Amino acid sequence: MAQVTLDKALCRHCRKCISSCPYGCIKFFDDYPVISQECRLCGACIQACPFKALKIESDAKAKEDLTKYRGVMVFAEQRDGIIIEAAYELVGKARRMADELGEEAYAVLLGQCGKDEAQKLIAYGADKVYHFDDRRLTDYRDDPYAQVLCHIVKERKPSILLVAATSIGRILAPRVSMKMWTGLTADCTKLDIDSKTRLLLQTRPAFGGNIMATITCQNSRPQMATVRPKVMDKPGKDLSRRGEIVKMKAPAALLDRVRIVKRVVEKGGADIAEADVIVVGGRGLERKQGFDMLKEFAGLIGGVVGSTRPPVEEGWISYSHQIGLSGKTVRPKVYIACGVSGTVQHTAGMETSDYIIAINKDPEAPIFRIADYGIVADLYSIVPEVIEGLKKAAKVK
Repeated sequence: MAQVTLDKALCRHCRKCISSCPYGCIKFFDDYPVISQECRLCGACIQACPFKALKIESDAKAKEDLTKYRGVMVFAEQRDGIIIEAAYELVGKARRMADELGEEAYAVLLGQCGKDEAQKLIAYGADKVYHFDDRRLTDYRDDPYAQVLCHIVKERKPSILLVAATSIGRILAPRVSMKMWTGLTADCTKLDIDSKTRLLLQTRPAFGGNIMATITCQNSRPQMATVRPKVMDKPGKDLSRRGEIVKMKAPAALLDRVRIVKRVVEKGGADIAEADVIVVGGRGLERKQGFDMLKEFAGLIGGVVGSTRPPVEEGWISYSHQIGLSGKTVRPKVYIACGVSGTVQHTAGMETSDYIIAINKDPEAPIFRIADYGIVADLYSIVPEVIEGLKKAAKVK
């Protein structure tokens, strides 16, 4: 395990490390810093120490040859035999990163899917698709999926493994990273390749969403990340692309401690993640009745209603409408923010929208920094007038 160590010969007792630790893990004892077991190895104290007395060391006895790992692999999640859209987004990103590295892009498909589904992964950018066409993998269960994915990773040794941050991916990825003894950065909103080190730069909100942190995995492989749906551009479909579909066999003995008794499909309204137009209410609505106005507004322009976290916590609207770090990621053509301040927690889930329109009476609200169009005014003086204008226009037609 890695740990922060102190070189007492270099320490000058300045105590700057204490104030730098965001978790309060450093205390002074006998005039030297002592790091508690709660340390999360964030490295803040190391950067703060002007005398280079602190450093992170690993007690690993042997280091694996990381040069054996090549290629960018994507877990192509499928449901009912249909690959989800987020998988194609990841394949497109994998294609771009593989080209930058001069390596190949792979996709792993588990379960009984038609040949056309596997072929789509090639059309969207994969060089090879490893398809485990096994009825035991038709429905997701933790144990067999983790076992099979680890099996192909150990065999093909990709340098990078990407998983969509869906309800399935958020369960599967940690299991695989633990079994492979490698790191995992969850809920990434941006991925890049460092041109000098060839490391994967994994960016995600940190410290409650107040900052964006870029994380690297230097000493283990594969470099693993889960990526929020809708934050990556879906590539164009090129049916002329050529690639290889490799039929794989799952291990004969698969651990499976879960038996699916019944499947219940939840029925509800329109999915905000798929909407082209979203009207969003924030804390600035001030009351539950404000969403009645937004629903009318959204209905007139063919949109759906979304929300930031505070209104959901207040019980003004259900969680299924929540957008942001702790909700859904969306990418509509038009995003209308009404009374939304624009914290990092929220903008992480909507900043890639095509057009962002913000209405807020606070001219310093962070939402205006990313908005394409902004109106500094009380939303209750603007939205009702827009609604009336839309109704009159509909009557004229």
